Amino acid sequence: MTDTSNLPLDGVRVLDFTQAEQGPIGTLQLADFGADVIKVERPGVGDLSRHTVGGTSLEATNNPTYVAMNRNKRSMEIDTKSEAGKQIIYGLIKEMDVVVNNFRPGVMDKLGFSYEKLKEINPRIIYAAATGYGPVGPYAERPGQDMLAQALTGVMAVPADPSIPSSIYPTALCDYTGGMHLCQGIMAALIGRDKTGLGRKVDVCLYDSMIHTQLQEAAYWSKYKQVLNWAAMPLAIHAEAKDGPIVVIGAFMPNPLQNMCAALEIDDLTVPYPDMASQIKNKALIQDTLRKEIAKYTMDEALARLEGQDVLCSKVRKLSEVMDDPQTKINNMLIDIDHPILGKITTVGCPVHISDAPVTTRIMAPQLGEHTEEILSELGLAGN
Repeated sequence: MTDTSNLPLDGVRVLDFTQAEQGPIGTLQLADFGADVIKVERPGVGDLSRHTVGGTSLEATNNPTYVAMNRNKRSMEIDTKSEAGKQIIYGLIKEMDVVVNNFRPGVMDKLGFSYEKLKEINPRIIYAAATGYGPVGPYAERPGQDMLAQALTGVMAVPADPSIPSSIYPTALCDYTGGMHLCQGIMAALIGRDKTGLGRKVDVCLYDSMIHTQLQEAAYWSKYKQVLNWAAMPLAIHAEAKDGPIVVIGAFMPNPLQNMCAALEIDDLTVPYPDMASQIKNKALIQDTLRKEIAKYTMDEALARLEGQDVLCSKVRKLSEVMDDPQTKINNMLIDIDHPILGKITTVGCPVHISDAPVTTRIMAPQLGEHTEEILSELGLAGN
């Protein structure tokens, strides 16, 4: 295996039962930081994300969505419902620091892998569970899924404009956020174990992660019983320039509307609308006026004018443009790989940058069961 001695989680071993997105996103961070992450996969089936594009070919079951979330991990095929499979898991647990799953509550218990059972085998084990809604409560048995969590937590109900009906956020916002919280909880528990010598149970769920993203909004609602919607503020403006869309934000300065008007060389709208209350009341008129002026310029021209007055603004770009941006490359956010099945593809790097510990693809996202014999042999379990 590639040397990981310079990475912060070198020596940490993780038994990973997770699949799809929330769990694999969390364990990807652990793997990128140097942990030895061992995926436990169903024989002949594997991680659900292997089937995102459909089909059973090698390319289909090692598709880009699976590859994106599973670099630097190893894969074992184990029939966890068989007695032989259970004994292999129990043997592995003796050598592990962390075990992670994102099944519905109770599934691990039925398999014989409850927290109580596994901590008997290894009192130092960190037992992490990523669910949809938490281990108990009226929603606990519901299937967890990103879009459902958006709907249940209020995220989907707040559009940028009241005239626009609520809609599904197109990126797996809940899974990515929940995965990061999962990683955060595991690392905190590992630090705690250094003090006590004992493992702990870590519970993370999509529901809580999405509520936490609204911590300002929740406090605001509790005090004023009003929805705090940053996108609906009068000086949060999406506008079409001659050659494409830009966004303009009035914030972090004493009188942003005045600066916007100066940038576009129009009459100062703060004269009739001097404060937030009057700007909210006359939002449509203000935004229409600014949009009409922005439409006279190209994106670059409009941005140059606005930036000249220190107004916050940006082009609205597509992902393809972001991937070609020099800032993205300077930040080491893209990892080019030559995959043995997919060929040359680009994956997203790690957003956490630690000095002297660069994230690389040490291990390609594994084929199903690719490392089964290797891992069993390392742990003295070969032939089981």
